[in-house]
Amino acid sequence: MIENTRIKVWDIAVRVFHWSLVVFFAVAYVSGEVESELLHAYAGYAVLGLLAFRIVWGLVGTKHARFSDFIFGPAATLRYAKSLLSSGPVHYLGHNPLGGWMVVALLLCLTGACWSGLEAYGAQGHGPLASPASALVSSAAANDDRERRGERERKKRKGKGDKFWEEIHETLSHITLLLVFLHIIGVLIASALHRENLIKAMITGYKERRAP
Repeated sequence: MIENTRIKVWDIAVRVFHWSLVVFFAVAYVSGEVESELLHAYAGYAVLGLLAFRIVWGLVGTKHARFSDFIFGPAATLRYAKSLLSSGPVHYLGHNPLGGWMVVALLLCLTGACWSGLEAYGAQGHGPLASPASALVSSAAANDDRERRGERERKKRKGKGDKFWEEIHETLSHITLLLVFLHIIGVLIASALHRENLIKAMITGYKERRAP
């Protein structure tokens, strides 16, 4: 009797990144909905740090962690998609072409959400993108009518910038959540079609290659 072979696919860095991102994105999204600003900001910083790590690891990490291993061209992606309708879909040890492009889409949306969040936070006078002028209000200027009018105009412009970035931030966050749901559905479908537990593989790091 030929036994299945266990193959190491996901290194510890990829697995810690994946599940940490799940936790911090969930915290950021929920805290944003309930308007817990400080928690939302710190969760966003954590997500941004994780994204920076994943981009670097996608260039210098282990084989299946690298972008070069799972970013395929249109022809290969279409060929894989068509194979899903057959009795023998093409199998990939790492991310399949559709899964690879989902990873790219999630990374891009999350990066955009984090950057727009920083811009919105900065427009309120907080975070690394806040300008000293927006964070400080001179008490002497408050006694001068002309300076007060100027301050009101600055606040109005700041409010418009704040609103602009907030809308982009919220839109990208909602798109990311939609992609997350599509990703979960894709993982469940791929697990069924390829007869492998992809969720377990992202926990243990191992996949099982079935014997012919």
